[in-house]
Amino acid sequence: MTRVKFAIPKGHLEKDTLKMLERAGYQIGDLKRTYRPSINDPGIELKVLRPQEIPTFVSEGVQDIGISGKDWVAENRADVEVLLDLEYSRVRLVVAVPKAWTDVDSLSDLLRKKMESGETLRISSEYLNAAKDYIKANPAYREAYGDAEPMVVSPWWRIGENERVAIYLSFGATEAKPPEDADAIIEVVDTGASLEQNSLKIIEEVMDTSALLIANRRAMEDPLKREKIMDVLTLIKGAVDGSKKLHVFANVKKSNLDELLEKLPALKRPTISDLSDPEWCAINTVIDKVKFLEILPTLRALAQGLVVHEPRQVLPLEEIMSENGSL
Repeated sequence: MTRVKFAIPKGHLEKDTLKMLERAGYQIGDLKRTYRPSINDPGIELKVLRPQEIPTFVSEGVQDIGISGKDWVAENRADVEVLLDLEYSRVRLVVAVPKAWTDVDSLSDLLRKKMESGETLRISSEYLNAAKDYIKANPAYREAYGDAEPMVVSPWWRIGENERVAIYLSFGATEAKPPEDADAIIEVVDTGASLEQNSLKIIEEVMDTSALLIANRRAMEDPLKREKIMDVLTLIKGAVDGSKKLHVFANVKKSNLDELLEKLPALKRPTISDLSDPEWCAINTVIDKVKFLEILPTLRALAQGLVVHEPRQVLPLEEIMSENGSL
C-alpha cells in the first residue's frame, strides 16, 4: 500500500496542530515518546520535525505533505504547493529597534541614520533570506547600495559584498540583542509583549504569517498519493471551516417562515422539515459564527426551540474538488 509521508511540527506550532488534527478526526499516538507517532489512518506515515525544516523536506520529496509556517516556507524558498491556510498561529514578522531611538520610525530612517554616522547597520534575525530580501527592496537601500547583497553572517560562513549592512543569524532570544549586539531585529511577534519588555518598538512589518498545509509537487502528480492527500485536505479543511461555523436548529411557525428567511440572509438554503403539528416546521442550517449575534434577535422573535452547536467539521467537497481538480 502506498503511504503518504506527513510531517507535523514540533515546538510552538505543535499544540494547535494536534488540536486541529484531532478535530479533523485523527487520533495520534504519544508524541512525548517518539518522533514517529502512530495515527489511525494506515495510509499515512507521520513524522515530527521542526517547522523550520519541514518546507525543505516537503520541497525535496523527503516528505509528501507537511504543516509549517508561511514564514518558514518563504525563508526556505521552498517550491511547494500550498494546499490550505490553517488559520492558526497567526503572527507577524516585523522590524524592531530600541524605543529610545525617537528619530527612527522606518527602515529607511534606520539605514540613513547609520549611513550618516558611517557605522555598519547590524541586524539580528533567524530569517536570513527574508531579512536580506526585505532590506534589498527598501528604497533607501537601493538608492545607496544598488543591487549589492547585504552581508549575511553565520558561524559557518559570510556571504554578500555590502559590509555596511550586516545580518547576523540569531539562535533565539533575538529581542535581547539590541542595542549592544544589534541595531535592529527582524523577528516574529504575536502580542508584542516581549518587544515591550525589552524596550523595543516595531517600525515596519515584513509579512503576516500563519500555519500552512503544504504538499510536494511530485506527490500531487502521483495518482495514489494525490488521492490520499485529497482525503487529508478534505478532513483538515472541514475542521478549519467547522471552527468558524454554527449549526442552528429551530422550530418556526409556518406563518413566520417567509419573514424569517427574508430577514436572515445568513440562513442560506436551510433544510426545512414538517413537524407533527401542521402549523409548524423545523429549520436546520449552518451559519457563520460571526453572524450569530446579529441574527439572534430575529430568531428569538420568530422561532422557538433554538438549538445551537459548533460542528466538528464542515466538509466542502465540491469546493475542494473544484479548487484542486478531480482525480
